Amino acid sequence: MHRAVVLLSILTLTTGGAVLLPAGGALAGVHLRPKPTQHAAADTASEQRQVLTYWTERRMEAAQPLDAPDPKNGEQAALGAPAEGTPWTAPPTGATRAAAEPQAARSSGEPWTGSGAVVKTTGRVFFTTQGRNASCSGSAVTSANKSVVLTAGHCVKLNGTFHTNWVFVPGYNNGNRPFGTWAATKLLTTQQWNASEDMNFDVAAAVVAPLEGRTLVDAVGGQGVAFNQGRRQQMYAFGYPAAAPYDGSKLIHCSGRTFDDFLASEDHGLTCNMTGGSSGGPWMLNFNEATGLGTQNSVNSFKYNFAPNWMFGPYFGNEAQSVYQAAQSTNAL
Repeated sequence: MHRAVVLLSILTLTTGGAVLLPAGGALAGVHLRPKPTQHAAADTASEQRQVLTYWTERRMEAAQPLDAPDPKNGEQAALGAPAEGTPWTAPPTGATRAAAEPQAARSSGEPWTGSGAVVKTTGRVFFTTQGRNASCSGSAVTSANKSVVLTAGHCVKLNGTFHTNWVFVPGYNNGNRPFGTWAATKLLTTQQWNASEDMNFDVAAAVVAPLEGRTLVDAVGGQGVAFNQGRRQQMYAFGYPAAAPYDGSKLIHCSGRTFDDFLASEDHGLTCNMTGGSSGGPWMLNFNEATGLGTQNSVNSFKYNFAPNWMFGPYFGNEAQSVYQAAQSTNAL
């Protein structure tokens, strides 16, 4: 039975150095993980200046999600399953050992009115794809090079082509860019997303160049990141949805216990009303509302068009971990 799938960054028009060691573990077997696909972005100073000049306030406000790719041969493409390995965690930058607060009542898509690190580490992603400007979401994470943004695979490559003019705007708020605009020097995604846009592997990272002599994490902090964790846990999801009833101007969040997709993927599911533009925003375990810190364990990825109140995000297994490890080992200059 065919089930239509809609990627979240494409909803609006139709529906409105060193390697960090894991906490409590070693890097055993990491060298055996599948290597991600890597793509050079603005990797020279002159290219970075051009990209930053390109993104005027007007262009950011006019950026729109894209049309969904047509189903292959009229039916759902065969999907692979993420490989699972040893649980691995890197803590948030600047986190204390204080226990996480109890989870808040379920939210299905409300503006984030709190403060804390999440308002700085989460941001909008802007890029050009096939001649059009579009937006996604992303998150700064703790990393050896202090320069890694995690996002969705389709937020770096879609319909067989890597996006250009790729930037991250942490803390975006009603058109304001309080922490600047950060140009990507390299884009990375899983082999499976690169080869066939398999939604089970819709994960990507960007390495961003320093801005005014500072790295991204030095400027805004970094969320923790974890791989090969248990399922059906309490999570918070964040993003900048731009399709109605949202407009991309503010940070939105959902929270609740995840469930396993029982339809067509191996993804986590979450009751969440976020729409196009929220793709790539972080899903976090052990989120502390007071500090705004948590441990990223997925990203906003897709929705089924017949279930608009459900959001799905890929399982962070070995392939996602390989993307992160390669990104944090990359020279950001």
